[in-house]
Amino acid sequence: MPTAIRVGHIDLSFHDASALEVERILHDHGLPVERSAASHEEMFRRLGAGAIDILVSAWLPASHGAYLAPFENAVRKVAILYEPFCIWGVPDYVPESAVASVEDLMRPPALDRMERLIQGINPGAGISRFSQAIMVEYGLTAAGYHFQTGTEEECFGRYSSAVAQGRWVVVPLWHPQWLHHRHRIRALVEPKGLLGGRDAATLIIRKDAEAKVGTAALAELSSLYLGNARVSALDDALRNPGNV
Repeated sequence: MPTAIRVGHIDLSFHDASALEVERILHDHGLPVERSAASHEEMFRRLGAGAIDILVSAWLPASHGAYLAPFENAVRKVAILYEPFCIWGVPDYVPESAVASVEDLMRPPALDRMERLIQGINPGAGISRFSQAIMVEYGLTAAGYHFQTGTEEECFGRYSSAVAQGRWVVVPLWHPQWLHHRHRIRALVEPKGLLGGRDAATLIIRKDAEAKVGTAALAELSSLYLGNARVSALDDALRNPGNV
């Protein structure tokens, strides 16, 4: 029996959705899969230590480049699965004439109506690092805003609750993500360029694992492309089964 291919993904649902598509190809080639999930830092540590064979996926260069850099020569970049980018977003019912940019958060009517808590996800995520920089560079703390890291459930649940009640709220988010499949979220203009730009979500394999994956499976993986919209839809189906 072939040796199991150890597939790792960052412990966020859209990474899980992408990993399932990669694993489907491996299974189609008769390869058993051993899957695992962990935080950003821990998953890259495992990849560098040889504890996993494939990572789905590294957002390069901005979000995860620093995590990959120490052992980049030990891996091969197999395919770009989609093109993620980070945003600070607001519900589309918040008038664009009132709040179009991050700078608008510092003046009325945002100062009168916008909730001050900006709820993020885990601290190792690129969007969390970028959001902390935005807080400093725009002086948002002085206006009473507070960025807080947390779980997916805290971040997404807070946004969903705010929308259900028509509240004005900022969500630190990214494309692709299942909330975009459910809601119209408008990205705020961020003039200082602190959100990292557009990355390439890159399927990574350790070079010492290529032989056990095999030429045929690697060839199919190298042509795999999902795109942002499909990953958002896959993420939504995974997070909200039967709730369409």
